[in-house]
Amino acid sequence: MDITTWIIFGGVVLVVLYVWSVYNSLAIGKVRIKEALSGIDVQLKRRIDLIPNLVESVKGYVKHEKTVLENVTKARTALMKANTLTAKAESNNMLTDALKSLFAVAEAYPNLKANENFLELQRELSDTESKIAYSRQFYNGNVRDYNTTLATFPSGTIGRMFGFSDMEFFAASEEERKKVEVKF
Repeated sequence: MDITTWIIFGGVVLVVLYVWSVYNSLAIGKVRIKEALSGIDVQLKRRIDLIPNLVESVKGYVKHEKTVLENVTKARTALMKANTLTAKAESNNMLTDALKSLFAVAEAYPNLKANENFLELQRELSDTESKIAYSRQFYNGNVRDYNTTLATFPSGTIGRMFGFSDMEFFAASEEERKKVEVKF
């Protein structure tokens, strides 16, 4: 074989290796996104599992606050049934609002606020909220890296050639973006 053939052969091998590398990095990125989304689901499930205990501990104290308890239960059910990322985000926000109402009602009941079970559930729920926020951040970081690879040349062209497409970020709702006013 002459030198030209070796150069062409080497060039083809390099291109094949580069395409292989891009494909593998996109495939790995997609798996990481699925893992991160699964992490969000785990934390949302934990939150869903805590809510019946929280509602039960509140029920005895706030019998006439039936609507608040029903709203929490409805929001929990909606989150359990959510299948898409958008539906999960909306249901999660609905549940967050319902829980805010529940905790606001709890403020009016000193015995409830002092109840050890209620306080422990409130701490666990707060911990879970932090874990959900971290899981969302981890998911969005993986989506950012994956989408960046698809947005750059030539890896984006190669990725789209193999059927890879942009992934959706887990975004805050309009309600979550509103300015919070604190008044004393």
